[in-house]
Amino acid sequence: MKNKFRNITLQTKLILSFIATTIIIIVVNLFMYQSINLLVNRLDAIYLSNVRLNELEIALGDVQNSMTDYLNTKSSDAMEQYYRSEQDYSELIGALNQDITGNRLQMMQRSIRNMSENYLEVTNQTVEAKRGRNIDKYKTRYEKATELYNYIGTYIYSLNNEQFKDNSSSYKNLSLSLHYLEYVSAFILIGVAICNIALITLLTKSITNPLRILARAADQVAGGNLDTELVEVQSMDEVGIVSSAFNKMLVNIREYIERIKESMEKEREMKERELMMETHLKDAQLKYLQAQINPHFLFNTLNAGAQLAMMESADRTYEYVQNVAQFFRYNVRKNNESVSLRDEIELVDNYIYILNVRFSGEIHFEKKIDESLTSIQVPSMLLQPIVENSVNYGIRNIDWQGLIQLSVYRQDDMVCISIRDNGVGITGEKIDKILHNAIRTSDVGTDSNGVGLDNVIRRLKLFFGNDDVFDIISEGENKGTEVLICLPYDEERYDDV
Repeated sequence: MKNKFRNITLQTKLILSFIATTIIIIVVNLFMYQSINLLVNRLDAIYLSNVRLNELEIALGDVQNSMTDYLNTKSSDAMEQYYRSEQDYSELIGALNQDITGNRLQMMQRSIRNMSENYLEVTNQTVEAKRGRNIDKYKTRYEKATELYNYIGTYIYSLNNEQFKDNSSSYKNLSLSLHYLEYVSAFILIGVAICNIALITLLTKSITNPLRILARAADQVAGGNLDTELVEVQSMDEVGIVSSAFNKMLVNIREYIERIKESMEKEREMKERELMMETHLKDAQLKYLQAQINPHFLFNTLNAGAQLAMMESADRTYEYVQNVAQFFRYNVRKNNESVSLRDEIELVDNYIYILNVRFSGEIHFEKKIDESLTSIQVPSMLLQPIVENSVNYGIRNIDWQGLIQLSVYRQDDMVCISIRDNGVGITGEKIDKILHNAIRTSDVGTDSNGVGLDNVIRRLKLFFGNDDVFDIISEGENKGTEVLICLPYDEERYDDV
């Protein structure tokens, strides 16, 4: 039997002990509840007769008072009150004993009931005589009713005292029984507590002793002593299974410790090379992207400047050339990895100005910028490629007025940058291709600076270490497109401006 108990799982042991203690507690509680409930009911019954007699005496006074009130006022309210009191009193005397017995208290109840019935009959006659304006008759009946009222009150008072004496004696006996029950309940609870403690002690000892041995061995292994003795398995419960697994683990550690050290050293060297390669790759990608300016785009912009110089005065030509110079100067100067969002927005302004000179103001551009957010650091050449994409593939060949909107706002703990156009829109399939870097290089138009959305997405993910910073939204054909960039609001990424 002892061996079978050792092989039972810990869960089963705990469930069995819980069931045993629960059954004991339920049985004890049921016994105490039944005993206390019985005593309480008997205590309630002791004084119930006195309570009923008190109610009877009060009801009798109500009948007498309401009758007197009616005789004095002869109002309908007083008469209604009388009949209501008479009805209540009749119901109460109906519960009194009417059998002929040798019990003195029951005989007094029978007398009170008979006198009360006679009393109610006289009071009714008094009220009827008053209603009939028979003065002599209702005075006589009133005097008789008053006399009966006094007799009944005396009998009720005497009966109440007698019953109180009997009830006091019964109360003392029940009180002693209740105190006895309290002592019995205390002894039972103490016995249940002792049994539970003994049961829990035995159960925990069968669990903690093997765990203590296992913990001692584990401490030695943790201290570097791999030559410690294997743990003796005494049972097949969860603790025994863990002990067996520990022994196997210790043997495996002894066999493979040198091989693990060599593997960890090789893995560390590979990780260092991988991090170094990733760093060089980021630098190469950034410098490559900054150097990509399409000659065709440069030719078109400079050609437009030359034509403008021929057609207009030098002031506008100067402004145009200045914007072109700032645009290309930005690409040459921003050779570091990050710039402020403010610089990126200025580059977009220059780009839009150049396009509007080239295309006679066809590009309508609106901004809604939260200036408090423009100090955040972002990868360079971030916004201009997106705006360029919106121009070339969104609003270039539409029949309605094209509009590009740039918004910078904060949402919860994110800084959101939205570039929206009202152009031709984009299909969900193409959005998936762009987001998953499945667009071919040949898909980029010839009038582009070469920095595609895939490059922007990759740099954003590398810069912020998050794959969910970039999204493209379009409701369908001719419903426009929104590029949404959501960056974490991190004060460490803000410059000092």
